[in-house]
Amino acid sequence: MRKRFSVIAAVAMLFATSVTGAEKADAMDMYDWIDALSGSWSLSAPEKQEGTESYKHKAIVHLAGDTSKPGIVFKSIGRKSTVEERLLPDTDKEMVTMYHCKDIACNDLKATHYCVKQNQPEFIADLSQSSDHRIIFNCDMSTELCNSDEDHVHTIIHEISPDGKHLKSSYLSLKDKKPVANSSIYHFDRMETPAKK
Repeated sequence: MRKRFSVIAAVAMLFATSVTGAEKADAMDMYDWIDALSGSWSLSAPEKQEGTESYKHKAIVHLAGDTSKPGIVFKSIGRKSTVEERLLPDTDKEMVTMYHCKDIACNDLKATHYCVKQNQPEFIADLSQSSDHRIIFNCDMSTELCNSDEDHVHTIIHEISPDGKHLKSSYLSLKDKKPVANSSIYHFDRMETPAKK
């Protein structure tokens, strides 16, 4: 069983192992980075939703700034072989993304996004562009959906703040092979874990 990392420890470890972003990130380290996001994150207040109006959707606007309800939840499942992301849980816009190693040696990191657009784009981590504070997943161009004109999420980007308490998650879409202007971008804040008694 792999050791569980905190977000700050994972960021520190990746910073120590990446050299100015020029070296390709290690897939297993990036999997640990995603795993370190485990827990609940609330949808940040409107004034913290920089560069996006995605939070204004009628199905989720009530979550913005509500620190008692999660806006995104990451959970390790399958004996730590997969990280499940539940985006906007218990709303009409709830979506799930599953992150896992492509093979036993973890040479690549994959993701499948189960979208409200009623499709399931598959992704491969862009290890050459990911870093200690950001991980990028690009649509797997060996799949039919990623090459189609259909409206689909084509890039997923997660960016963590240096203190590990703020997360920006972007789900950038293409339609007719062109960027969709109203792609979904959300800002989240880590929710406090109740103290164990």
